[in-house]
Amino acid sequence: MAAATASMLSRLSFPTTAPAPRWATFYTRFFTSRLFPTLSVAVPGTNGWQGPERCEQPMQMPWLWRDQENAPTMPEMSRRYEKDMARRLPDEQTLLGGSTTPEAVLSAGGSSTLHVHDTTDPSFPLKQSISNAHKLGCHHISTSRNGKVAASAGFGGEVKLWALNQDTGEWSNSGEITGPAVKPGEVWAVALSEDGSYLASTTNDGRINVWDITDEKKAKLLEYETGSAGSGSFGMSVDLSRDGKYTASGHQNGAVYIFNNDTGRILYSLSGLSKPVRAVAFSPASSRLAAAGDAGIIALYDMKHGEHVGNLTGHSSWITTLDWSDTGEYLLSGSMDGKVKVWSIERSACVATHSETDKALWTARWLPKTGKSEMFCTAGANRSLSFYREATGA
Repeated sequence: MAAATASMLSRLSFPTTAPAPRWATFYTRFFTSRLFPTLSVAVPGTNGWQGPERCEQPMQMPWLWRDQENAPTMPEMSRRYEKDMARRLPDEQTLLGGSTTPEAVLSAGGSSTLHVHDTTDPSFPLKQSISNAHKLGCHHISTSRNGKVAASAGFGGEVKLWALNQDTGEWSNSGEITGPAVKPGEVWAVALSEDGSYLASTTNDGRINVWDITDEKKAKLLEYETGSAGSGSFGMSVDLSRDGKYTASGHQNGAVYIFNNDTGRILYSLSGLSKPVRAVAFSPASSRLAAAGDAGIIALYDMKHGEHVGNLTGHSSWITTLDWSDTGEYLLSGSMDGKVKVWSIERSACVATHSETDKALWTARWLPKTGKSEMFCTAGANRSLSFYREATGA
């Protein structure tokens, strides 16, 4: 048994690039108004976008670029992104989460339907709607970095797996996690590995699980405890590092944990945040971790020693989502106040802010870079996907 476990652990250390992460919303059985406000449905207005604005740029501690292989050139102190398009979703529910692949954006709301938008077409058309994906609605969705696998978690406790047909570009059900562990609260936030072989998830009592979803039985490989059995703090966010070595989790009590998937043990218990942590994200080279939540601060940690090396401040409300650019040069964040910010890691500063809406933003994700232009998309309580393109001056 020990040999088998060691074999399974070693399989988690794949050398390529990584997961698509992650998001957190509410489940009425476990959340109070302190965790999430009442979600409302709002028809998106046409005048909600106010363009870029100046950002606060304070830094609590110096940030040193430690990943020399991917060290960027000194970026400009400000960047400009133009709203390319907004796509209102056909759902009558608040949009709760989304994830990107090289060719699509997958989105999920409080309804039972998942939506797929084609990002290879400049108009970002709705390519596919997967009806009856989750009877009680979907609260999290994640895609693998290679764009071939997706996982969605429903309010009923079920986790559905989806596979891309590369010939048609459409997604179909490829199984689900089953067994006695599938119940409300057992799976909350989810994150997939780079190749879609492994799924990390959090629970309402603070545990973090890693599943082998290539196995016919969808076996649970690892289970991490973050407190005494059954009494840990709610796991609100999770991420897998791109090299597959680490799992990170953020919790309701402000705790952030990093686990070593090779040894199956906790590596760091990180300080720096004292309020619920709604987003954790590893940098592309797995050398840093960003964590944020109700404190309105993005905490940065060095993975070599588990040190809290800096804060990025400027959001005035809860931070709900984080995403690193492919080079690790920029970090994207979204907030409950409807603002999305772009941060330069080298400068330790916010270089662009857009006021997408006065409704909560639940998800903000970079899209694969095409040519010299960078793009990102946002999703939230205004029931729309909004796409932003870097203004090149052309």
